[in-house]
Amino acid sequence: MSMIRSVIRGCGGYLPERIMTNDDLAEMVDTSDDWIIERTGIRTRHIAADGELTSDIGVASARQALERSEMDATDIDLIILATSTPDQTFPATAVSIQAELGITHGAAFDMQAVCSGFVFALATADNFLKSGQYQRALVIGAETFSRILDWEDRGTCVLFGDGGGAVVLEAQKLNGVATDRGILASQLRSDGRYRDKLFVDGGPSSTGTVGHLRMHGREVFRHAVTNISEVIVDTLKGTGYTADDVDWFVPHQANRRILEGTARRIGLSSEKIVMTVENHANTSAASIPLALNTAFEDGRLQDGHLVLMEAMGGGFTWGAVLARW
Repeated sequence: MSMIRSVIRGCGGYLPERIMTNDDLAEMVDTSDDWIIERTGIRTRHIAADGELTSDIGVASARQALERSEMDATDIDLIILATSTPDQTFPATAVSIQAELGITHGAAFDMQAVCSGFVFALATADNFLKSGQYQRALVIGAETFSRILDWEDRGTCVLFGDGGGAVVLEAQKLNGVATDRGILASQLRSDGRYRDKLFVDGGPSSTGTVGHLRMHGREVFRHAVTNISEVIVDTLKGTGYTADDVDWFVPHQANRRILEGTARRIGLSSEKIVMTVENHANTSAASIPLALNTAFEDGRLQDGHLVLMEAMGGGFTWGAVLARW
């Protein structure tokens, strides 16, 4: 029986020019290159330039994705931007991207699920396209986390970076079988009981300030592998596929130990992990599309490959998406 699938037509990415090394950080806080690498796997991260906005990063990512999709911006009728670092409280940063791309129709809005944002945005766009309400969507993850870091807190400032990535989705009528291209399954979860484990200590209705990122690292790590593994199993279950069938595991790039621990728990070979945390650090909602873009550019990601994406972020929120490239 035929059905509408959200097919990934192309991807793009953008990283700010400035690179901050672990040695640079060691001049700012009590840390070292060895300490950071051992605990996180991170060596470098990119930092947005003064005046470089989340919308600028999103636009650059979107333009590359559109070019690779061989589409004009006016072909897009839905934009969903996953971000926790918008240009301003309102309007949504997605509408700034929409305007910069010259799109005057359809809808554009932000999705806030912290590091899970891209997975939530991808699943949301998929449902809009399958319903027939829209035909083509830009799904973007873009962040300037450097703007909400406490650069005196070595437990958090060493973990994050800035950047953006995007994919173009197109609704296509396919056969309705597991070998179809496009998004095959998704699962989303949240549990607000843990909202104080990874959060920003400011906001318009609380402090009237932007605030800084705060994290209880051990608690986040403790929940991450279990929550992510369970949602991956649930996502695969309905498709008939197992971890052995996955060509590429493209996880949220939070921490090397979390990525490797999750892969072991679901029985996935470490050779199948697309890992960019070493060079990008944690770019929150941008990390999955940036990793997709890296795998595409280096030739690993090919048409027909089965791709498993997952993330967990503040809230807690977590989720997974299975797609055939």
